[in-house]
Amino acid sequence: MSCRRAFRLYGDTAFVPLTGVPIRRILRHISNLAGAKLMKNVVVTGGAGFIGSHLIQALLDNETSVVCLDNFFTGSKKNIVPFLSHSNFEFIRHDVVVPILLEADAIYHLACPASPVHYQNNPIKTLKTSVFGTLNMLGIAKRVKARILLASTSEVYGDPEVHPQSETYNGNVNPVGPRACYDEGKRAAETLMVGYRDYNKVDVTIARIFNTYGPRMLPNDGRVVSNFICQVLRGDDLTVYGDGSQTRSFCYVSDMVDGLIRLMNSTETGPINLGNPEEITIRELAETILSMIPGTGSGLVYNPLPQDDPTRRKPDIALAQKRLDWKPTVPLKTGLESTISYFSDRLGYNHA
Repeated sequence: MSCRRAFRLYGDTAFVPLTGVPIRRILRHISNLAGAKLMKNVVVTGGAGFIGSHLIQALLDNETSVVCLDNFFTGSKKNIVPFLSHSNFEFIRHDVVVPILLEADAIYHLACPASPVHYQNNPIKTLKTSVFGTLNMLGIAKRVKARILLASTSEVYGDPEVHPQSETYNGNVNPVGPRACYDEGKRAAETLMVGYRDYNKVDVTIARIFNTYGPRMLPNDGRVVSNFICQVLRGDDLTVYGDGSQTRSFCYVSDMVDGLIRLMNSTETGPINLGNPEEITIRELAETILSMIPGTGSGLVYNPLPQDDPTRRKPDIALAQKRLDWKPTVPLKTGLESTISYFSDRLGYNHA
């Protein structure tokens, strides 16, 4: 079945089933985890965002009651429209920087701008979201004795001097650079998580998320996969920064959701890397996408590499494999096909 036929459309919103993540398989795994408990009442901050909305979809499919918090700073109402009529779903428009009282068994704390275009647009807001938002969610977790998962990032490793990056690597981050509001914000959020774990006995876990892609990414978020796909669909040249030899490792969103659910329903505190260890150069990615959308006349143009842009990025996922029995399963081309179909529909391009 083609990617296009796999779509269910709600208005103009492409609502894509989670490829490669059978919920029954996840539940069987959860039931086998020592000391694990099934979370039935869950809060997801940033739930109208890219990863958050896919996570909510999986949780609702699992008959979990979900409260979604989002202020639509980077999230989209279109992403949660399909859930609004669901009996187990509740949406609250709220900025996590502001305290709120909630009840929950578990909190997935994903709220924060995650692409350079958005987090550099308002660096103070980004830093406040990471620090005050995490502090507020930890306060809820402490009060109601909920387990809380922080969606941290591979950006805590900065421009790494160790390759691949394991959880024991402390990183190479520029605290006054243009990316610092996000990098240092997430590092501070991790410190808060550990502090609440050790001092207040809060049940915490930290996921360090590497590059993730898939349907519901924003066309203008500045991430390389969405940039390349949208540029070629519009017939524009693909903008490659530097000489394109820098590397990234791309994890399809369904694999990431699988990892987040496994981590939440484990007894691990983290941090644990979640990402795809298959490394590819940016130039190779551009050429792959060009080959998958033929006939547009697009080529490659090269611009200077932005300051502090990592030259190499690849997760060591040995810990996730050992502790969570998790590894990505969706091949890059398969995930790109689904993502191209999504943007084809969103941009009105008739991609065969």
